[in-house]
Amino acid sequence: MRGWIRLIVTSALATSAACAQPVPIIPPADMARMAVARAAADAMPDTPGTGPYPAIKTVEPGLPDHVVYLPADPAKLGSLKLGVLVWGNGGCSDDAASARHHLAEIASHGYVVIAPGKILSGPGAPPRTARSAPEPLGIKTDTAQVASGIDWALAENNRASSPLYQRIDPALVAVSGHSCGGLQALQIAADPRIHAVIIHNSGVFTDGGNPIAGLKVDKTLLKTLHTPVLYVMGGPGDVAFANGSDDYDKITLVPAMLVSHDTGHGGTFGLANGGDNAQVAVAWLDWQLRHDPAAAHWFKGADCRLCTDKAWTVRKKGID
Repeated sequence: MRGWIRLIVTSALATSAACAQPVPIIPPADMARMAVARAAADAMPDTPGTGPYPAIKTVEPGLPDHVVYLPADPAKLGSLKLGVLVWGNGGCSDDAASARHHLAEIASHGYVVIAPGKILSGPGAPPRTARSAPEPLGIKTDTAQVASGIDWALAENNRASSPLYQRIDPALVAVSGHSCGGLQALQIAADPRIHAVIIHNSGVFTDGGNPIAGLKVDKTLLKTLHTPVLYVMGGPGDVAFANGSDDYDKITLVPAMLVSHDTGHGGTFGLANGGDNAQVAVAWLDWQLRHDPAAAHWFKGADCRLCTDKAWTVRKKGID
């Protein structure tokens, strides 16, 4: 929630000519409601996910500036190899727990999920300090920090004393992110180690501008994609909807899919187990990385699972 509030302001500014103006003052009553919403989100317990491998969130000694979500007992996977997902936080924030339910859900299906930053919301977070205005705009984690999760995971796979030793398949590496973090994911997507991409509530700015200090992106990023890409949007009320839709229109070199339902910019990250969007993300990863035919049915064919669900609108190209 913390990252969402800052990001909603950021994205709204990004879509208007007023993006260079000071952030408007939010009335005290609205700030109070936002504080109540943050407190409610923080009070939700961590969830282990609904997959066959209950997940935990942890800070690893060899990666202290990240949070790792993974099956609590990797040995229970047997011969199944773990995949890896690196994640860009909403708002490019340093709250690596801002999408904790979503990330734990993915991890419970046999993935090591790595987000940059600290545990700044929910269980294990330090107490919040009251504030009378939104946090200052600007990124707190950069793209290199997101990508460094890949380096760590693959190094752990080769470290004989690691619990992850030889339990990761280096061919099962993906990147995803929410809003500003989705732009970071697009920057990383060119990495040849990446084999699946999911962009949540995001897209490169349609006017070619970029109001986010410290992050340089433009539509040429779309020409660096070498894998199919999935955009998960929150309907016309999502402030990034136009940007993501324009990205989809401009992608010509790889298969692409844009799915959307009316959740707004915050998606379903605040729901237990990450809500519907987490299930879509798991299915995409299982299809793209593990070639699971049941997962493929979510997306392939005119009668695909999302295609026939009236809650979703679907656009796709290069995916039959």
